[in-house]
Amino acid sequence: MLDRITLKSLAYEAKHGYYDDERRGGNRFEIDLTAYGSFRAAATNDHNLEITFDYERAEQIVSEVMHGEPKKLIETLCSEIGSKIFESFPVVKHLNVSVRKLNPPIKTEASYAEVTLEWKR
Repeated sequence: MLDRITLKSLAYEAKHGYYDDERRGGNRFEIDLTAYGSFRAAATNDHNLEITFDYERAEQIVSEVMHGEPKKLIETLCSEIGSKIFESFPVVKHLNVSVRKLNPPIKTEASYAEVTLEWKR
């Protein structure tokens, strides 16, 4: 059985989107990270971030992607975020990443459009 650490609704203003005006003006995004692994050793070794999912370091990776080169698709953002995090944390055995674009540019009012991808070792 795997343990779980979740970061929910990391909020960013960033210049990603399919349309030119989205990449110029920007959009609002939320990111969720759910990491699964054996994190119980960290409970008995209270000062070693190397044996757990360091969510501060994970957020830095997300931030670099979100404030980096503009992407057209949220699928691309999600894939880049997940791949970089999964490579950076060998302790993580299973990772889910969700990217939400708030108020997507569609004709009907919608709270968000979301994509979720997963990685497994």
